Amino acid sequence: MQKVRVNANQIGLVLKNGAFKQMLSEGSYWFWGNEEAYVYDKGTQFVAPIELNLLLQHSEIAEALEVVEVQDNEIVIQYEDNRFRMIMPVGRYTFWKGVKNFTYTKVDLNKIEITEDINKQLLINRLPMYTRSFVVESYEKGVLIVDGKFEKVLDGGTYHWWKNPTTIHVAKADMRQLQLEVSGQEILTKDKANLRLNFFVQYRITDIVKALYENKEYEKQLYVLLQLALREYVGGFTLDELLDKKDAIGEFILKNTAAKVSNLGIEVKSCGVRDIILPGDMKDIMNQVLMAEKKAQANIIMRREETASMRSLLNTAKLMEENETLWKLKEMEYVEKIADKIGSISVAGNGQIIDQLKQIFVKN
Repeated sequence: MQKVRVNANQIGLVLKNGAFKQMLSEGSYWFWGNEEAYVYDKGTQFVAPIELNLLLQHSEIAEALEVVEVQDNEIVIQYEDNRFRMIMPVGRYTFWKGVKNFTYTKVDLNKIEITEDINKQLLINRLPMYTRSFVVESYEKGVLIVDGKFEKVLDGGTYHWWKNPTTIHVAKADMRQLQLEVSGQEILTKDKANLRLNFFVQYRITDIVKALYENKEYEKQLYVLLQLALREYVGGFTLDELLDKKDAIGEFILKNTAAKVSNLGIEVKSCGVRDIILPGDMKDIMNQVLMAEKKAQANIIMRREETASMRSLLNTAKLMEENETLWKLKEMEYVEKIADKIGSISVAGNGQIIDQLKQIFVKN
């Protein structure tokens, strides 16, 4: 015979010749050799010594056990006193009732939305093999595309979906003000002058669905629109006209592309020419023209000054002719200028030289 002890927090099963005979509660029991006793702690998982379905046919066992059925494409999350305990994939699980308080959350993995009340930390730390996550930064917006179809717009945040064969794609775009450089554009002017332009545009995405879902590579399309608008504008002016009106290029581009970029879900805020670069030979020609213009301007100024000087001399001569005193003063002014340049005067000869100097410096 065999003695078996069942404690207060335990439960026992007795099998006779491989078939269920009875359940045991707290106490001590004796059994013959053809009887087998199994003792289990309450609140633990039950692993049946024989076929489980045979045991569940007995009402006392069915009432004492908690049976969890997990179907295909499902998982069940078990909590003990509202604390995560384990994840149960496909299968049948049985637990003895009593002592521990178990709760369960069943998840249908055929859907992508996580509608169950599951803590995000649990999703990240415990369920990464069953979920897929996407992060949309605070300055971004995203477009959720499920099986190739637009689903919804996503604001900044971290998103989790159940992992299954359904394809999910999140397209993201920066919603801050952006800048696009259109550099090194070689364009012919109306008079066939070849020049190179560096252009910039500042823009912002206003419709994320148009930009990312209804259009492919919106930034490349914007680039081409700007190229065409630049060629249209530059090709309508000669080089001289273009250089005079270069500040108007930005305004023309804004008006010309406003409707087209709106279809891309974009609003152009501002744009302008950064540089107009001429080829080397064109620079030399422009420099020569500029030098010729400046020389012509200098000659005109010199001629104007010479004419004014001659007119002034003519007026002075007329006044001196009419006024003998003014003539003498002018004569003395020149003598003074000469005397400033002379350190000493040596006089040789008869008295005629003295008389001549007297005539110069002394008024009769």
